[in-house]
Amino acid sequence: MRNMTLQELGTVLDWAAGEGWNPGVEDAAAFFAADPGGFFVAEEKCRPVAAISVVNHSAEFAFLGLYICRPAQRGRGIGYALWQHALAHAGKRTIGLDGVAEQQGNYARSGFRHAGATTRYSGRFGKIASADAPGLSLRPAAAGDVASLVSVEAEVSGWRKARYLEAWFQNSKQRKSYIAERAGRFVGMMTVRTCRSGAKIGPLYAADETAAAALLRRAALRHSPSLTIDIPAGSERLASLCADLGLKPGFVTARMYRGAPADKRKGYFAVTTLELG
Repeated sequence: MRNMTLQELGTVLDWAAGEGWNPGVEDAAAFFAADPGGFFVAEEKCRPVAAISVVNHSAEFAFLGLYICRPAQRGRGIGYALWQHALAHAGKRTIGLDGVAEQQGNYARSGFRHAGATTRYSGRFGKIASADAPGLSLRPAAAGDVASLVSVEAEVSGWRKARYLEAWFQNSKQRKSYIAERAGRFVGMMTVRTCRSGAKIGPLYAADETAAAALLRRAALRHSPSLTIDIPAGSERLASLCADLGLKPGFVTARMYRGAPADKRKGYFAVTTLELG
């Protein structure tokens, strides 16, 4: 068991794609920037056969994800041994995860407690003529906006994840962030990234339905009509809006914590990723 390299993280994201998780095509570098020491593999005969991440976002908080064992090596305890090895990286931090329902019992035996669900909404928008809304303006985020966006995300998610999001909010060829303003005042933000299939939105925060709808339309218009967005419990208004716009609920994960859970703002909010929180 050892730390994985950035190149190996790319391979693990290919594994994730094979599991149906549909990662972004440029996820690896931003993920790795969060905590290069927080990505682990179990190796057998000089080949990685299992992976996990336990990324330390701050002195108080870590997030667990990318927990995958290759099918041929399952049932031998390799994944669980790597799980125990990686958890030590977090020390005494609170650890969060988004796990599939059938694994909740296993996570509970490691001290994790259920704190809500996250529902994946996905679908294809119809033809969109414009993302405009009266009195609302949308613009691409600039480098000078990054610090503010990191703070907004921390306020609505309950945890500050500075290194991760400072990389995430840097616009690239396949990942763009947008800001919604009304009369010059901030009322929302969103990041959209190209994935193996379609595009994913995350994070998204909006002060009201008008701003949320405009951001969603911008994502479909500028990036892909096929969108995916992960909506946590407490954001029922965003879930309702996505349903009204034609996105369908599907994949559900359990948000669990070992340690104190976060206090999250309710309203129009979607998580950044299920892998790093």
